[in-house]
Amino acid sequence: MSIPQSGGGPIEHQDQLAQYLADGCKPREDWRIGTEHEKFGYCKDTLKPLPFEGRRSIVAMLEGLRDRHGWAEVREGGHLIGLEKDGANVSLEPGGQLELSGAPVETIHETCDEVNTHLREVKDIADEVGVGFIGLGAAPIWMHEDMPLMPKGRYKLMDAYMGKVGTMGRVMMRRTCTVQVNLDFGSEADMVQKMRVAIAMQPIATALFANSPFFEGQINGHKSWRSRVWRDLDAARTGMIPFVFDEDFGFERWVQYALDVPMYFVYRDGKYIDALGMSFRDFLKGKLPALPGEMPTLSDWADHLTTAFPEARVKKFIEMRGADGGPWRRLCALPAFWVGLMYDQGALDAAWDMVKDWGDETREALRVSASVDGLQATANSLKMHDLAREAIAISEAGLKARARSGAGGMVPDETHFLNALKESVETGKTPADELLDDYHGKWDGDLTRIYADYSY
Repeated sequence: MSIPQSGGGPIEHQDQLAQYLADGCKPREDWRIGTEHEKFGYCKDTLKPLPFEGRRSIVAMLEGLRDRHGWAEVREGGHLIGLEKDGANVSLEPGGQLELSGAPVETIHETCDEVNTHLREVKDIADEVGVGFIGLGAAPIWMHEDMPLMPKGRYKLMDAYMGKVGTMGRVMMRRTCTVQVNLDFGSEADMVQKMRVAIAMQPIATALFANSPFFEGQINGHKSWRSRVWRDLDAARTGMIPFVFDEDFGFERWVQYALDVPMYFVYRDGKYIDALGMSFRDFLKGKLPALPGEMPTLSDWADHLTTAFPEARVKKFIEMRGADGGPWRRLCALPAFWVGLMYDQGALDAAWDMVKDWGDETREALRVSASVDGLQATANSLKMHDLAREAIAISEAGLKARARSGAGGMVPDETHFLNALKESVETGKTPADELLDDYHGKWDGDLTRIYADYSY
């Protein structure tokens, strides 16, 4: 979940909303990669989720990272709720999931170094206090009442609202994890092409990274239960957003979409003001019931943009949102997959050629099927296994064309970060399939063994 935005002055005319997005356009040489990943923490002796405070807790982890590894603290309402250092943030998801929001970097080599450093630091503190962390798309055993809600004003408001829309909002907040990547665009036309590829191909990412076949101690019938959760959360702010494929799609069309997303809050003086279900359109007229007579700022607009949750979304960059959290290697594979598709024009054109004839029905069918069957999914005569193979080949070509070397020039490009995905295509098995094999095999149905075998 995003932190409060800052630095935006008063909105004096509505054109500023689209201009805010357009200000994200960057020349190719300034394009960067920002990787985010979430993970579940638990007490090693009880296998229960971490409480917020105590000797083995979220606060203990944050304090350890602060004191031993030089992170600066972030507080809200007197509570330690995050950390920051060198352009990166460590933050808390609603159920205490620990998230790294990485600094914008130039190569996958750098983002993977960042992930590796972060996980080593986390393990350093966790081992000392008897805590473990595991990368999965959904909590495999814990119940709703096991998961404490973090003391953040945004989450308190969201939790109340989620109980009124859909059926899965509170599940998403407390018991799911993702890995995503944030990528730049060079122009409005570039944003449009990237968003169309991003939305169409999110089901492929969902299938390749499927890693949540268990929920509440049982097999749930889905390879990606996290994706299933997102399908019944809040129709006003989630989904495959078909308007992205309309001829008139651009920054202004995204503005109109976002304006129709019901508000959650307004952030003022360190506090979240309840604006649940209210309209940003009314806010623009000074008629927001929560703040009568007050006009919004660009910071308010930036905050509001973080409350739309489609499969890919536009801010001053594009977020790829379709993948389950997962094992260490796949935290680097996810940005590699999308960078290969998006940051070389030849690869981006090939990706668009691959998906441009799919209609709304096909894209949605792929999304649903990916959550259920992973790489074995089929929809409208399309086989996910074949689509994944083709998408990885396009991504690999894009990474080769980028030719960004690592290890002091010893590694010529970033293609090796796709190896985990290539292995999945070769074997037909995603992490979810491997988990199910272990459950039916060496674990003999004992799901508690997932912690020892799959923790970082």
